[in-house]
Amino acid sequence: MAMAPAHLIDTLSGISLFADVRAAELESIAHDVEERRFSDGERIIRQGISGSAFYLILEGEAVIRLDGKEYGTLGRGDFFGEISILLGEPPVADIVARHDLRCAIIAGPALETFMLTHPTVMYRMLKAEARKLQRATSWRT
Repeated sequence: MAMAPAHLIDTLSGISLFADVRAAELESIAHDVEERRFSDGERIIRQGISGSAFYLILEGEAVIRLDGKEYGTLGRGDFFGEISILLGEPPVADIVARHDLRCAIIAGPALETFMLTHPTVMYRMLKAEARKLQRATSWRT
């Protein structure tokens, strides 16, 4: 097995999603992800077009855009694309790179296996989803 890039392991270790993950598992995760950069203004996910991957922001920012209107930004440690994959439905918004964006990517078909192989990461993802849901429904209170 080839060595995972040390810089990627270092970056992942500093992201809260992987806070409880031991070094050997972190190296395994670094092998499971593809690292990719997106330039300013590049559309990563297209509203209404089937989602194909899970993206974790390692550095930079992305904008959530729905019907041309901005609904917030995502930064280091945030992730996107998972809802579309888990539900098997097209994304409800565009995600557009702002500044230089660097992401760790897991192909959609591999996400379920990844989550089941790394339950502590799956648990942290679930907590992050709960926070997103809480924010989205905070208008009710």
